Amino acid sequence: MIARSLVRPLLRPVLSSLLCAAALGAPLPAQADPAARVVSIGGSVTEIVYALGEENRLVARDTTSNHPAAVLDLPDVGYIRALSPEGVLSVSPDLILTEEGAGPPESVELLRQADIPFAEVPDGFTAEAILAKIRAVGAALDVPEKAEALAETVGADMQAALDSVDVKGKRVLFILSMQGGRILASGTDTAADGMIRLVGAQNAVTSFSGYKPLTDEAVAQAAPDVILMMDRQGDHAAANDQLFANPAISTTPAAKSRAVVRMDGMYLLGFSVRTPDALRDLAAALNAAHGDAEG
Repeated sequence: MIARSLVRPLLRPVLSSLLCAAALGAPLPAQADPAARVVSIGGSVTEIVYALGEENRLVARDTTSNHPAAVLDLPDVGYIRALSPEGVLSVSPDLILTEEGAGPPESVELLRQADIPFAEVPDGFTAEAILAKIRAVGAALDVPEKAEALAETVGADMQAALDSVDVKGKRVLFILSMQGGRILASGTDTAADGMIRLVGAQNAVTSFSGYKPLTDEAVAQAAPDVILMMDRQGDHAAANDQLFANPAISTTPAAKSRAVVRMDGMYLLGFSVRTPDALRDLAAALNAAHGDAEG
């Protein structure tokens, strides 16, 4: 009942126009081609849509969809984990294409009940997961041949990247946030953990899954050689001086050598078509940071 009360006001103008046309004997509008108006939710999914050459079908995107730059010209329907059903439906999509994990759950449930095709692309933090994403997006857009060709290209590039990177022995601590001086770090089963493992380094924290606050003792035990962060501004960020002045971090090998690597968040953690290049860049940056430390 709640879902209908929210969705109906958005659909009422469309239904009214169709009923009026029928009453006047006018022909109803022709049905558009399948998935001609796509809302893409999730930066990795949007990048794949562009890589498939199907960007002309996009009518809106979410806040995390910031690459390529042309996508920023599209209406923004909000953050992937804080979606508004009204915002998504306001652009009259005929397909909602989203990464796994969109939310909140009640908003996703309302969108699923809106009688609009809803395709959820499975997430994952492996090379195989990227190829599965590409094929899932291709299936949703009804371009499986394009998707298979893209998957083959990206798969080959991914293998070449994996064969070329080597940062073995380096312990890397990924810090998601330093808000209020509290260190929110990555354990296992995250995009950050996936990238650290793929590049051949060691995640300095493996005692928990997901992102959790670290105690000072846990940071000391992690003993990272390099700290990895997203390159961003605001309350969650920390300049180098602030980072290495943190009492817990100041005792680590990374602090002694001031070894920190910052990368664009979507590029680093997106697990999409740019990931092979991100792996190469991450390996080079980790080696440079650690090399400076040893020098």
